[in-house]
Amino acid sequence: MASLLDEILFETAGQGPPPSKDFYQFFITKNEVIWRWWKISGRTEFRGTPPEEIKMFHHNFLDDSRFQEQLAVVFGNKILEYTLGLCRRHFDYLERLPDQLLLKILSYMSIQDVGRLSQTSSRFKKICNSEEIWKLTVLGHCDMITEDMEMLAKAMGWKNIFFKFYYKNEHVNMASPAEEEDKANTASP
Repeated sequence: MASLLDEILFETAGQGPPPSKDFYQFFITKNEVIWRWWKISGRTEFRGTPPEEIKMFHHNFLDDSRFQEQLAVVFGNKILEYTLGLCRRHFDYLERLPDQLLLKILSYMSIQDVGRLSQTSSRFKKICNSEEIWKLTVLGHCDMITEDMEMLAKAMGWKNIFFKFYYKNEHVNMASPAEEEDKANTASP
């Protein structure tokens, strides 16, 4: 699984909170935390000041509460929590899988699970709503995709084709668990 990890695990950048106009860049690599900043000021004594940088190993960052506080002030508590998790080796391997592999995995999931997964991150929302996943879903419900289906998909999208032609038919004959339970209870003497 370690081979799925890029050298840079996380990267973000942005301007510091007001009144500061300083610019910050933050990286987490497999072994280090890297913090860079540029002093941005109209004052002449700060003109031409080179960027500064701090590098430290993950275990040192976990022990440095001042650095953690500074990170939270500039980028927020969510980024701090995510950083702490990465430094503790809590990696989200699913998030790091290539799109084509994720599409293949999603093609085996139920529509409800795909819908739930789409709510977990912006990347999964994009993948779960992509034309590719919906084309695979339609292909899973028919033997082949014809030219007519391709033309219709261009006009209305694969997701719409699935819900218009396949999803309804699939669920007409299926009862919900609650309906099945009601049938069983009324059938019992």
